[in-house]
Amino acid sequence: MKIVLLGYMGSGKSTIGRLLGSDLNLDFIDLDTYIETYEHEKIPAIFNQRGELYFRKKEHIYLNDILLEKQNFVMATGGGTPCYSGNMALITNNTTASFYLKLSVKGLVDRLIKEKADRPLIKNIPDTDMSEFIGKHLFERSYYYNMAKYSINIDNKAPTEIVEEIKKYLFKK
Repeated sequence: MKIVLLGYMGSGKSTIGRLLGSDLNLDFIDLDTYIETYEHEKIPAIFNQRGELYFRKKEHIYLNDILLEKQNFVMATGGGTPCYSGNMALITNNTTASFYLKLSVKGLVDRLIKEKADRPLIKNIPDTDMSEFIGKHLFERSYYYNMAKYSINIDNKAPTEIVEEIKKYLFKK
């Protein structure tokens, strides 16, 4: 079983992925961590030293490798992964199920304001501009996110509740 979680940064893909993997006894793969391991660099350093184009090419290669070589896993993608290099076609053609963890702009802002220092994409955005920035970004990416097999609204839901909802989709009777 191959399960891929998609969504904007801060939507809880890694948290949900770890819980779901544990519940289903599947390996959990965080694509960003996987890339950092094989590139021997943190993603912000890759962006700063080699640029986004280099990163997106490597991201595509590693995503393709995982989808073709590994059989049973839950994967959390990076927030931008679905939007580049035909990655959504890879995901939809090579997985059991893909899930868009959909969080409202307000929900994302509430989460991400607390994490700004650790998020290079938003660390220099003033708090007063976060809602507009995230809303615009989410609008641009929603086309790709909505290609996921399933979309789950996760506003005001506990991680365990989201995991149970995903499992209902996976094991419909």
